[in-house]
Amino acid sequence: MWRKAVLVALLAFAVGYLYHTNPELPEHMLQFVTQSLPQSLLSTQCESSTHSLEEAISRAWESLITAPTRQWGRIAVGVNACIDVVVTGVGLLQALAVDPGSGSDHDVLHSKEDLKETFIHFMERGAAAERFFSDKEVFQRIARAASEYPGAQLYVGGNAALIGQKLASYPELVVLLCGPVGPKLHELLDEQIVVPPESLQETDEYHLILEYKAGEQWGSTRAPQANRFIFSHDVSNGEMSTLETFVASLEEFQPGLVVLSGLHMMEGMGRGLWEDRLKEAVVAISDVRNEVPIHLELASMTDKDYMSSIMKEQVMPIVNSIGLNEQELLFLSHAGGGPHSDLAAWDGIPDVGRVTDILLWVLEQHGRADLESEADLTRIHFHTLAYHILATVDGHWANQRAAVAAGARVASSQACGLQAVDVSKVVVKAPLSFYSSFSEPRESLVLDPSSPVTVWRRGNVSFHLSPVLVCKQPLRTVGLGDAISAEGLLYSEIASQSPSEQ
Repeated sequence: MWRKAVLVALLAFAVGYLYHTNPELPEHMLQFVTQSLPQSLLSTQCESSTHSLEEAISRAWESLITAPTRQWGRIAVGVNACIDVVVTGVGLLQALAVDPGSGSDHDVLHSKEDLKETFIHFMERGAAAERFFSDKEVFQRIARAASEYPGAQLYVGGNAALIGQKLASYPELVVLLCGPVGPKLHELLDEQIVVPPESLQETDEYHLILEYKAGEQWGSTRAPQANRFIFSHDVSNGEMSTLETFVASLEEFQPGLVVLSGLHMMEGMGRGLWEDRLKEAVVAISDVRNEVPIHLELASMTDKDYMSSIMKEQVMPIVNSIGLNEQELLFLSHAGGGPHSDLAAWDGIPDVGRVTDILLWVLEQHGRADLESEADLTRIHFHTLAYHILATVDGHWANQRAAVAAGARVASSQACGLQAVDVSKVVVKAPLSFYSSFSEPRESLVLDPSSPVTVWRRGNVSFHLSPVLVCKQPLRTVGLGDAISAEGLLYSEIASQSPSEQ
């Protein structure tokens, strides 16, 4: 009897999931499935509302997300900061008298035509990206048009400043932010954030954020999901000019955790600059006290040589944790010849098995999954629209169930512009079943809505996956990745010397 009840319950969840994620699914297919269920169960299912899957996950999060035993007291964040000008991408391009056309990716933007083609390239994929605009005068004209565009909004921008803002929302934390902080940015920053005087400058750096909505059309291009395209002509952040100031300020500030971002900004400055500057950055980062963990937040990059330098011989081995999305993860594999590097791009929701393969490869090749390695990297926080994964080398981090669930929860609420999750405004898009690897041997895994963090191990690496309750009509996508990483770090702690996390 109990087996039948479990089977019926699973079928009921399946019907709810099919209906909720595919509202246009042919009616006869839903009828076929529902006819196999007892009418008493169907009526119960209807009475329980159409949001049962989302409600179950949201309720489970509340009990799963618990504070770590040892919490951070002081966190230092650097080194990219700017003003984000957020506008509708299609509207701004139309205002610039640019006509729609075909998409083409450009590593560096040199003109309005390059901007249009690269914007379309990512819009038709629903993918986030960031590029450097090389022509200062043309960029300033575009920035002026963006600032004057109806509905344009100015926000705190730059990964470091956004992470700092999120951390500062917790009043018990003391947050240091180091980066090129101009007068407007200083005005917008949370008053709880400490900014070293050496970081202040006379003018602000501006980044333009071109957003688009799910289903938005421009010419023949249609966005499969909401996202944004970012570009700038930002020399201060591009040269990481405040990095040494940041590291020097740590001696007095004495943080328990250091969060570093902005490396991606150097890519647009050309190899002649980044090659030497990256070596200087490594020397500066190496001056951080060994007992202070360092988290590196990655962002969109296109130069494989640059990414390879970050991975193999420069930055990645000397940080403890990294945060990244699906495009950045695949690009890591492309740059380093890792698993699935023959895959040009993800097709829809990234396959969990493939993602796991690449995460494991990064920790084995460039982290401390290899017990004989001297690398410090032991944690990767991966996020994509539908789900998040925390991959950690056993024995180094604790409270990761709570951490990955907290990151997923903030993605759900912040995308909808809310302080808490509203189940009527979100939908599950994560796979309900998946594999631990793309190839054999592999483990078949199932997402349990009542306990929505799925855990598995490969070697001495543990993986924690949480679905995201995806906002149906997101209000703002910029800064979601930074909020996710910040929240995940807040709920994480350095483990004691026990062999594995409970």
